[in-house]
Amino acid sequence: MQTTEQLLALDGKVAAVTGGASGIGLATVRKLARHGASVVILDVNEMAGSQAAEELRSEGLAARFVGCNVTSAADCEAAVETIRREYGRLDILFNNAGVIRRRTVVEMAEEEWDAVVDISLKGAFLLSKYAVPLMAESGGGSIINTGSGWGLKGGDRAAAYCAAKAGIVNLTKAMAIDHGGQQIRVNCVCPGDTDTPLLRDEAKQLQREEQSFVQASALERPLKRIGTPDDIANAVLFLASDMSSWVTGSVLVVDGGGLA
Repeated sequence: MQTTEQLLALDGKVAAVTGGASGIGLATVRKLARHGASVVILDVNEMAGSQAAEELRSEGLAARFVGCNVTSAADCEAAVETIRREYGRLDILFNNAGVIRRRTVVEMAEEEWDAVVDISLKGAFLLSKYAVPLMAESGGGSIINTGSGWGLKGGDRAAAYCAAKAGIVNLTKAMAIDHGGQQIRVNCVCPGDTDTPLLRDEAKQLQREEQSFVQASALERPLKRIGTPDDIANAVLFLASDMSSWVTGSVLVVDGGGLA
């Protein structure tokens, strides 16, 4: 019987993380690398992504940055081809890139709707489109999509975000059905409010004082705190590793009890 350490070990595996230069993405990059994976950071922020990869390499870990706009099919295809050329395999894909615009449908501009839906939902589609064949050639793997509690219930002044994240939840289930025969597991992690630049940006959009906004988010939850990026990264590690080898098509809520 394998130990917990053996089940969580990612030695020899290659992982790609979108939105990997900050927040939940960066915490997950660090988590996967420290458990043995070679991690490719995919992000539009070249400075932050390159710096994160350099910091991990300074720790003796395997990481590199590849610029990628997940709304661009050409960028996504090129990113996967870079992974194929440099590593020859792909075992883990974390479709995490996303933005939020706190607007009702009346308030929202068309370009804002497109940005939110395209980065979260279209981005997961495009990366998966090009990653799945390489993952299948590698003998299978794990795809994790970032949903949200607001992909499972509605939220105020976040129409596009709710729509995109609900789409992610059901895209996850459809992909799990389609690609199970290739030994590719597809799951979704649904964070609650997590202390990231995205949450802080929400406060600004709503013209709320940042700290009071964060405190209010914490008090709404049974555990009386907001999440940390590491809280979510731990869940992604579980779904990426052999510890979840019979888990696919699932939605893992990590929100301090907020949906309860």
